[in-house]
This record gives sequence, structure tokens and C-alpha cells, in this order.
Amino acid sequence: MADVLIALGGNVGDVRATFQKAIPNICGMMQAALLARSSDYATPPWGDEQQARFINACIEIETSLDPHALLFTLHKIEARFGRDRASERRWGPRTLDLDLIAYDDVSIQKPELTLPHPRLFERAFVLVPLAEIAPDRLIAGRSITAALAQLPTAGIERLPDLG
Repeated sequence: MADVLIALGGNVGDVRATFQKAIPNICGMMQAALLARSSDYATPPWGDEQQARFINACIEIETSLDPHALLFTLHKIEARFGRDRASERRWGPRTLDLDLIAYDDVSIQKPELTLPHPRLFERAFVLVPLAEIAPDRLIAGRSITAALAQLPTAGIERLPDLG
């Protein structure tokens, strides 16, 4: 079984409700056990800054699927929740974004999949929720906490739990 980290994000529609539905889909379709789920965080947009704030979270799962099957399944789940990768603009608004962050300590560099996620250490909006659920996890030799300490976190706000 592999220990996998997945980042969730979105800024179109009721994103928190989407997360509540998407996480069971992820676990079911990936034959995975949910090990941890971060809080939801409101975050400033990244890349294309002229859009609504995002909601971000991270989960840790355990699965026997290989990384390519996981990525394919994540894309299917995104589409199920209204994401159309073919017609969206890069870093633009979206209903659901699911990023495969890390798969055990596997390193892959292929056009269709790079692990760990190539921009992980640039993105406080991913590292903040990851630090909540896996602060000491080493990814590419760096702990989540140490990587986060190198980035500004202004504008990232933990949201209250959904009762």
C-alpha cells in the first residue's frame, strides 16, 4: 500500500460542499483508506490573480493503485464535478482541482506525471494544509514544516469546521 498526498482546490460554486462529496469519491474510486483530512483554507488566487479566492485542503490516503492510475482517476473525478480541463485557462477558476502531491517517496518525471508535484515547494496554499496533517513528512528530502517556513502565508485563512 502506498501513502499518498492529494491537494484539493476550487473557487467556483460551493467548494466546501464539493470537497465533502469528492473525498468519498476519491476513496471509493481509488480503493483507498482516508488517513487524514486537513481543515479547509481560504487562499488568495495563485498564478492568475484576477479571480475569486480559492478554498484549499489536503488529504492523505492509502491505496494500492499505481501513480498513473491515481492521476487518471483524479481527472475523472474532477470532470464529474464540472471541471473541463480542455477549455479552461491555466490557473483560472475551477470547480475542483485535484493534484497528486506525493506517492510514498516515488520520483517520476514524465510529460504526463511528475512526482513529487513540481510546484509543491512554491505553494503555501498546499503546504499550509499539508503541515496540518503531515508536518514531519519528508518529500524530496524536505519536511513539510521546513518547506512552509520558507514561504509567505499572508492571506491564508483557516475556515471553521462545517458542523
